[in-house]
Amino acid sequence: MNVSNKIVIITGAAGVIGQATARLFAEEGAKLVLVDLFKKDLEQITQKSPLQEAEYLLVEADVTKEEDVENYIQQTVDTFGRIDVLFNNAGIEGDVSDVKDTTVKNMSKVINVNVMGVFLGLKHALRVMVDQNSGSIINTASDAGISSAVGLGAYVASKHAVIGLTKTAALECAETGVRVNAICPASINSRLMRSLEEGTSDPEQAREEYKSKIPMKRYGEPNEVAQVVLFLASDRASFVTGSHYNVDGGRLAK
Repeated sequence: MNVSNKIVIITGAAGVIGQATARLFAEEGAKLVLVDLFKKDLEQITQKSPLQEAEYLLVEADVTKEEDVENYIQQTVDTFGRIDVLFNNAGIEGDVSDVKDTTVKNMSKVINVNVMGVFLGLKHALRVMVDQNSGSIINTASDAGISSAVGLGAYVASKHAVIGLTKTAALECAETGVRVNAICPASINSRLMRSLEEGTSDPEQAREEYKSKIPMKRYGEPNEVAQVVLFLASDRASFVTGSHYNVDGGRLAK
């Protein structure tokens, strides 16, 4: 799955899945553009091997703002001349509450980050990739984009939208050499799961209950998600587009 010298943009790069993916792509010789809300968070992760040895560009951006997205796309092209891969990964889970108690503020925030952020990344990266007649975009959806999750109505709605955007964009550019796919992680050992656990009266019990619902009886690790991203970014996935890949320990096979 050779991605050596490919130009790879990763949004949400300071999160655990973003970091794991950045490390894996750095090990494989890619040139990285790491994007997140605060540059100081990006600077911290680049102190860790193997990112210390990688060729990279750090860009501070709010993925909900079109001018910020245009900027990270333009900086990538200005620096490296092209875009081979966009890992459209930035996202938030929002507050835990039943639909009847969900605030408009929470719904708007989650939709803005998870849907508008993905849409803007797609919009501006596709313009570059279609002109190149090549490229791979991987959007981070979730198992919640296929099923549901009590108390996470805003998140579920946003991730269903990500899968819809993925399939639509894939069809629109299917003849151009550009591929668009999504990944659907579930219960990954990450800040999101800590947040859900700590939102209960007994976090340890909640953790065990979450694990019990996974056939593999454990949380996934961020690097296991990164490996799927690597495949979809590589030329070995040359006939794969418009798909969503579950990375869920068998949860949705039930």
